[in-house]
Amino acid sequence: QVQLVESGGGLVQAGGSLRLSCAASGRTSSNYNMGWFRQAPGKVREFVARISWTGLSTYYADSVKGRFTISRDNTKNTMYLQMNSLKPEDTAVYYCAADQSRTVVRRTAAYEYDYWGQGTQVTVSS
Repeated sequence: QVQLVESGGGLVQAGGSLRLSCAASGRTSSNYNMGWFRQAPGKVREFVARISWTGLSTYYADSVKGRFTISRDNTKNTMYLQMNSLKPEDTAVYYCAADQSRTVVRRTAAYEYDYWGQGTQVTVSS
């Protein structure tokens, strides 16, 4: 089992920045590919970004490319999402997730991830 805990959400004005963290514990989470998803009210959970277990490969949704940066520090069992130039449409609950496979395939569907955090709210005001 892997436990994931997100933090760093909050209220920010449009154009501002936030950094989300996802702390992992339990089984060797440093061996897992990981990702960020988000879910706005009334909408399905959508893929935001993914990082390989090595940290060497990253992949982003088109809607956040160039504004968000995913990273990880395996010595701290922590993954990050740096969010810059935030827009009101980025408002959502953000979830981190772990994919226990070590596939190089760029998994973007929520069902492909095995462990989830409880989520952290990000609200961007206009």
